[in-house]
Amino acid sequence: MRIHYNAPVTLTFCLICALILLLDRTLLPSVIKTYFTTFPQFSPLDILSWIRSVGHIFGHADMGHLMGNLTYLLLLGPILEEKYGSRDLMIMMVCTAVVTAVLNAMFLSTALHGASGIVFMFILLSSFANRVSGTIPLTFVLLATLYLGSEVAQAFGNNNISQFAHIVGGLAGAFFGYITDSGKSRT
Repeated sequence: MRIHYNAPVTLTFCLICALILLLDRTLLPSVIKTYFTTFPQFSPLDILSWIRSVGHIFGHADMGHLMGNLTYLLLLGPILEEKYGSRDLMIMMVCTAVVTAVLNAMFLSTALHGASGIVFMFILLSSFANRVSGTIPLTFVLLATLYLGSEVAQAFGNNNISQFAHIVGGLAGAFFGYITDSGKSRT
């Protein structure tokens, strides 16, 4: 029996996140702040702004932040890769990262890093995994109500957590789940 690298996008993403945190804490202090954090001073003409707009999903504040995100990513990622394919899931992740970074720069004055937006995208996208064509799954309605409602309520607190990234990620997951008409007619 051998170990199978069953979800290449998810596993590679998680390994990169762990490696970046390790490098930031050892050999390359401030690498997360320099390359893996997006700032409100986003400039469409600056290549570093675009690199950070994707790169921020790889940087994490600490081991607790990373472990919390990895738990959900490793739980949901393989299911989503099997359902939507590795390439499409990677495209969804990159789109979610860029949209989150650009909207964060447009509307907020805070820096942003971590994969929490991707986690929320995965959570809402997973509710569409067994969708019947032409319907909206009740699991999606319940998840959207619970997660997004909770994030909106917590957005008014002062807790150093970007509920904005969570909300944008959740909306991205809902959008991708709805537009990828992978629902099959069942009898």
